[in-house]
Amino acid sequence: MYAIIATGGKQYKVAEGDVIKVERLGAGAGETVTFDQVLAVNNGELQIGCPTVAGATVTATVEKEGKGKKVIVYKYKRKTG
Repeated sequence: MYAIIATGGKQYKVAEGDVIKVERLGAGAGETVTFDQVLAVNNGELQIGCPTVAGATVTATVEKEGKGKKVIVYKYKRKTG
C-alpha cells in the first residue's frame, strides 16, 4: 500500500514506515502531522483523485528539524570602459 501526497510544492510517494525529508512543516520533533492533500492511493486498487482523493489522509510523526547545506553565491560585475 502506498500513497502520493503533495506538500511544500512537491509530491512524495510514501508507504508505511518510510522516512522522507519535507520542507517547512512548522512542527517540532515528536509532533504528529496530517497530510490531507492525497493525490493517489494504492491498496490493491489504484484510486486517483481529481485533484485529491476524498476522505484520504496520511499521518506522520516528525523525527527532527534541520537545515540544508549552506549555499555560497558569487556575484560578478563586469568592468566597463
